[in-house]
Amino acid sequence: MSDVRITPQDGSKLGITPSYTGSLSASNTYQVRNTGHTILHFKKTEATACTVTVQTPGTVGGLAIAENEVTVAASSGDVMIGPLSKGLFDDSDGDIEFTLSNIDGLTVAAVNF
Repeated sequence: MSDVRITPQDGSKLGITPSYTGSLSASNTYQVRNTGHTILHFKKTEATACTVTVQTPGTVGGLAIAENEVTVAASSGDVMIGPLSKGLFDDSDGDIEFTLSNIDGLTVAAVNF
């Protein structure tokens, strides 16, 4: 398992064309620098759904916060996750970390608004 960094784009009031990352691996952990206004946009074109698990490394009152799991539907899945607040989703380096259950036909874009 490798840690793979995805660099987020900055949004614009004039609009942007998101850059999508493909060639993903279900065995990697993906990291994105979080501004507190970061959105992850997933698209799926193949016949099996994907569960995106966004890590929540913090605790509240000494209790672990449940991981955020979102399903990207098979074939035409189009899901945005976020914005992801800093205190809840950041690891100790200020990154969002997520893993994927099925990567066939999956792409992701990270955008800061």
